[in-house]
Amino acid sequence: MKIASIETFPLFYPLTQPYGDANGYKQYRTCFLFRITTQSGITGWGECVDWLPTLKLGFENRIIPHLIGKNALNRLQLVNHIKKWHQRAAAGVSMALTEIAAKHSGLSVCDLWGGRWREEVPVYASFQSYTDKVGWAKHSIHLVEQALDYGFTMIKVKIGGKTFKEDLMHILGVRNVMSENHQLILDANQSYDFSTAKQWGQPISEWNNFLWFEEPLPINLVSDYKLLRSSFPAPIAGGENLKNAKEFLAFLREGAIDIIQPDIAHEDGVDGFRHTLQLSRYFGVRASPHTFDGALSRLYAIFAQACLPAWSKMPLENIEPVEWDVMENPFNSIIPIEPGRGTAAIPTGEGIGVELDQGIIERYCWDGSMYS
Repeated sequence: MKIASIETFPLFYPLTQPYGDANGYKQYRTCFLFRITTQSGITGWGECVDWLPTLKLGFENRIIPHLIGKNALNRLQLVNHIKKWHQRAAAGVSMALTEIAAKHSGLSVCDLWGGRWREEVPVYASFQSYTDKVGWAKHSIHLVEQALDYGFTMIKVKIGGKTFKEDLMHILGVRNVMSENHQLILDANQSYDFSTAKQWGQPISEWNNFLWFEEPLPINLVSDYKLLRSSFPAPIAGGENLKNAKEFLAFLREGAIDIIQPDIAHEDGVDGFRHTLQLSRYFGVRASPHTFDGALSRLYAIFAQACLPAWSKMPLENIEPVEWDVMENPFNSIIPIEPGRGTAAIPTGEGIGVELDQGIIERYCWDGSMYS
């Protein structure tokens, strides 16, 4: 099971209209895929996020030379070594080696992990609400309407990039196109101080279909999160940029958060990501994976949720949803799975159970030119 070759596929797509959140606007979307092939012909796909020139150079000069000739089944040691150089690359390598191990065993990824508890996982539509146009709020509400018509029952929209008053008017407009069967998430991307975050408590207290308030404060302010949670009328969520289970411990020990949100592309591999999810069960809090940065990462998050024990005895609320990017992004379709009625079915074939769309990969192959 020695690794024979690694092919890289950096992808780049300039957006037709910039969109973004409280951190600013995106001008493009990127994706860095790679395929590891063993001497016996078994393949596994990995995915990571960063600036493409950095990833391309890092793989060519360090990661590929290190992996060639190594035992593909020695996943834990290989990933632990690579994360010292680049943690996100290590997360992608972990995906590829997990798929190889599953195929080598003749199993699906979920069966490799001991089997799944459920055949489908709920997903929510995730928006980047801001544009650089005067009518940004109207445009955002239109996109929400489209997602609801498509069948999503849960949506996440952005706040924190405008004044509180502007954002509130936008959210009230969003709520006007929602029914009682739809649920709302607000994501501030760590943009508020404590007093401003508290202002959202009053309107949110009047909404009976509100799911959670995501990262209202800088994520390093554990004590402020604890204080906000003690008086806020809705669950507080966060943690997409935390790197491992250890970094979540401060929030869990202090009772500073209701819902943890690890991102498999930002953590220290598939196995570390699953450890973080399991940690939520030990502390009696919920876990809803953040997966805005890639379709393959999202698929692994869905696998992990399928294999995660229920957090509640209530049949319709026994597993938390996974984020589903619904913005303009052709890389969303690289994995040929579409949600229906707000859920995603779990592929059952060997490995990840699906084939990546080679047409998309070939069409958007990055030409090596610089971008910013």
